[in-house]
This record gives sequence, structure tokens and C-alpha cells, in this order.
Amino acid sequence: MSLPLTGKQALCTPSYSYEKHVEMSRPFLHDHSHFAVAQSKYVFIYDRDGVELHKLKSHIEPTRLEFLPYHWLLVSVGNAGYIKYQDTSTGQLVVEHRTKLGACHTMCQNPHNAVIHLGHQNGTVTLWTANLPHPAVRLLAHLGPVASVSVDPSTGGRYMATAGQDGTVKVWDCRNWKGAVRTWNARGGNAILDWSQKGALGVATGGSVNVYTKPAIQTPFSPVVAPPLYLTHPVPHRPLSSLRFCPFQDVLTIGHAAGASGILVPGAGEPNFDSAEADPFENKKARREREVKALLDKIQPDAIALDPDFVGALAPPPKLTTAVDGQHDIPYARLPRLERLKVAGKADETEVGDEDDGADEDRDGEAEGRKGASKAEKEKKKMRGKNKSLKRYLRKQRKNVIDPRAVAVRAKLEKEKEELRKAKAIANGLEEPHKPSALDRFKRSS
Repeated sequence: MSLPLTGKQALCTPSYSYEKHVEMSRPFLHDHSHFAVAQSKYVFIYDRDGVELHKLKSHIEPTRLEFLPYHWLLVSVGNAGYIKYQDTSTGQLVVEHRTKLGACHTMCQNPHNAVIHLGHQNGTVTLWTANLPHPAVRLLAHLGPVASVSVDPSTGGRYMATAGQDGTVKVWDCRNWKGAVRTWNARGGNAILDWSQKGALGVATGGSVNVYTKPAIQTPFSPVVAPPLYLTHPVPHRPLSSLRFCPFQDVLTIGHAAGASGILVPGAGEPNFDSAEADPFENKKARREREVKALLDKIQPDAIALDPDFVGALAPPPKLTTAVDGQHDIPYARLPRLERLKVAGKADETEVGDEDDGADEDRDGEAEGRKGASKAEKEKKKMRGKNKSLKRYLRKQRKNVIDPRAVAVRAKLEKEKEELRKAKAIANGLEEPHKPSALDRFKRSS
């Protein structure tokens, strides 16, 4: 069933000439009262009456825009190949990264972790965060340019769908990136993708719109065969320009050459909404309160990561490592024997002299030892040339040298010996075992 959307009224009509400015992307900001428009030269922000509020000159020749609602960040990418993050609460440009992959015309966001997905002309898909100057993930998705990218919001951002100009549609698992979960060919040229709130995938290609549902699109299938259709609808007005599911409704809106149309997709929208998160029936007072709460709960851009569960987690216990070359930390157990002796202060790093000189110095050293040294300070006799006076002097000098690495390793070894002694004492019944406490879970093992 096609809905021509004749009863819907436009929110506003911005006052600018369409001959001079070409709209590329128009996302809403924190609510429906403000929205951003990516025009041919800059990014403009309008209110609900169509009045221009801001002109962002730092965003040059933008092609796609996305708004991160929990971070209050407006993200843009354009022909210059830069991805830029603009804080809409303060008006500052947070950061900009160079993609080094040329102009980009495909972008979407993962609503679960606020990671930006970009599709490039060489067939790669890159995942960007505000705190990394390079892509967190780089994936070769298609043999040609990427036409569309979309992320499934129903599974916590686990699945991503991509469509390329090579005529294929692929579904990827964002947890391992080992390969496409499902691949099939789409007829009619470049496909346009969009996921619904309940996990229905809409694919607009040629003159028709196809809808696929779970679990067929998420089940691995080796042959390049399209999954079973849930719904298909022909659109007589070509070409198809956009595709978007309406939130909290079973309506799929299609943009085409003659305007916009809507079709009913049963089970596509989320029937149960959280009024504290997004209330479709909120009034003016509730909107103001939600805006203030959102500003107070704004997440910093540094917290954007592929795994958002690291926020609030306990830090892992530190491991006993030793920096051998000043750059790499190697565990003490994996060090060579000579390096372990150096850390323990038992390695003899002096050069071995000639045997004759060593013998003479050995005799001199023995004479001096018999005269001044006590029995407790006498050292054990070693093989010829190994116990000369110079070496004994250097060993005495090394005793006064305090090495932080050696101190840490010695403390670790002493602690292990003490734990072993306590374990033996407990096993023999000499000591009582330690009773566990509720606060032991917060202790860090050194």
C-alpha cells in the first residue's frame, strides 16, 4: 500500500535559492526545532520557521551530515576528504581528521557507540571516532565505490549493511570483521539501504523497494542468493533518491523524482517507546526539560569507542614487566637469562682480561683479602681469572646502585616467597587462612 503523504505538512521552507545551493543532507539536531543543511559550500543551521541561525564556514563543501544526540556533535564529511566534529552546545570545532581517501558521499552512525561509518570511492568502509586520528577499522567491502551504508539499531549496532556500485549488498558482523555474513546481488543499479528499529532492512534499487527481515539476513549463507523477501513494492517514479523508516511507526518513506511516498511495513517500528528517552507526544515544557537534562548528561567526545562498555569498568591489574630497550615492556618470565640476572643485580658485566694479568691480580687480591677482610666478608673462590681485585671492586660498587627495575622485581620475588611461605604454613596448620571480605573485590593485585 502506497501512501503519497499528501496530508503531511512541511515543517518549514528555508529561504534560499535552489539554483545556487544544492542540498546534500539535512539531519535534525537535538530536537525538531533545529536542523542542519549541508549545502554546496558550507553548513547552515535553521530553526523550525526556516530562519537561518548559523553559518559554519569551517565545514567546506559538505556532502553528508550526522548528529550524535548523546554527545551533541554535528559530524560532516565532504569533497575535501575531512571528517569534522562540531560541538553544537558550545559552537567549537572539536576535531577534524583527514581520511586520505578523497571525496566521500556515504556516511552513517552507529547509534549504539556513536562511531561514524564512511563509505569511500575505492570500495573501503572506515570507522571513525573523535579521539583517533586514523580509522579504528578499515574494511574492503566492495570492488567499486560504496553507494550506501547502514547500521542495525535493534541489535546494539552488531550488524552493518553496505551496498556498492558493483551491484552487491552485503551484511557484516561488526564484532569480528572476518567476512560478510550474507551477500546477494541487487538489480537496477546502486542500492539505498536503511534499517528499521526492529531490524527490518529496506533496499531501494531500480524501480522497486524490497524489505528483508531477521533472521534470514543475519544467517550465514555461502551462495550469492538473496534472502527471502518480506515485502516488495514497485515505485513508478524514478530515480529513487532516499529511503528512511519512520521511528515508532510501521511506515517506510521513499524519496523519488516526483517527491516522497510512504508504504506500510508491519512490524518495522518500535511499538513501546521510553518517554524519558524520546516521547513523540511531548509538549513544549517537556521538550525544554529534556534539553536541559541532555546538556547535563552530555558525553565527552573522548569517550567514543568501538566498545562502549569500557566506561565504568575496573582497570585490569598491572603485570610485572621490564623495559629492556626503553620502548617495549617485556614480562620478567620471558626475559633471557642474562637480562634476568641483570635485573636481579647478579650479572657480571665486566670484561675478561688476559689470563696472565688475571692470575697476578688474583694473587694480589688474595693477599689483600687475607690481611684486611674478615671471614664473614670473604667471597667464595672462583675459577682462575674470575675473582680478581678489579672485579671484586666493581661488584662492591654495583651493590650501592639502586635500579628501579631491579627493586620492583626483587619486591615481586619477595612477595611470591612470602605467599608461598604462608601457603605452606596454612597447609601445615601453623596459621589460619585469610577470611574473605566484601571489599576484597576492589583490591588490585600488584
